[in-house]
Amino acid sequence: MRIDKMLANMGYGTRKEVKKLLKSGVVKVDDIIVKDPKTQVNPSEQTVTVWGEEVEYKQFIYFMMNKPPGVISATEDMEETVIDLLEEEDRVFAPFPVGRLDKDTEGLLLLTNDGQLAHQLLSPKKHVPKTYFAIIDGEVTKEDIETFRRGVVLDDGYETKPAKLVILSAGLRSEVEVTITEGKFHQVKRMFQAVGKRVVYLKRIQMGPLSLDPTLALGEYRELTEEEVEQLKQYVPLDTKKGNLS
Repeated sequence: MRIDKMLANMGYGTRKEVKKLLKSGVVKVDDIIVKDPKTQVNPSEQTVTVWGEEVEYKQFIYFMMNKPPGVISATEDMEETVIDLLEEEDRVFAPFPVGRLDKDTEGLLLLTNDGQLAHQLLSPKKHVPKTYFAIIDGEVTKEDIETFRRGVVLDDGYETKPAKLVILSAGLRSEVEVTITEGKFHQVKRMFQAVGKRVVYLKRIQMGPLSLDPTLALGEYRELTEEEVEQLKQYVPLDTKKGNLS
């Protein structure tokens, strides 16, 4: 790729600013000063330095965030967004959230600039499962488990795909885990509303093969490991045709 595009992608400024940087003679490729912005470089095979420091080029970036409540899952908004929680050096990669979590929902959120992977994970045809921990106002029953297994008719008449509901504790306040394979607006909340109950706390704990890192506090994030990225890329749900959950 062109040296000016590479450096701009890595946060060294706009194309115009990078051209000035190149003209100043502080950029080297394999210890040779490069001033022409059209110079082609191979970041995986050549060493690029700026002011003597090596540029570690990354085409794609992958972050796992423990999204806190009160923050919008978007790149731009009048209110605080998940992008605002990133360090400045990480924003230069222009990552975006893969899917959305409601403003008051916590938990696992993937941010990346890899559009192809994001499309694979969000495609309705893939039925990638997403698991949530929820606290429910009302006693969740075995009948609810069966209703979720068959699919729930929402307030607008839409019938959801089968979902897996696990009761962790039952009572006036029930704790459950629910796994869905689609992402309708406020889906989990509306599913419980359809069976006469109310979600008072919701946290996503898993998406496909990726589980929320328990060491991440609310608002914290970390880069995915190479193994985690590969797991996401290679992941294929067991039943991609029907979205069924075992």
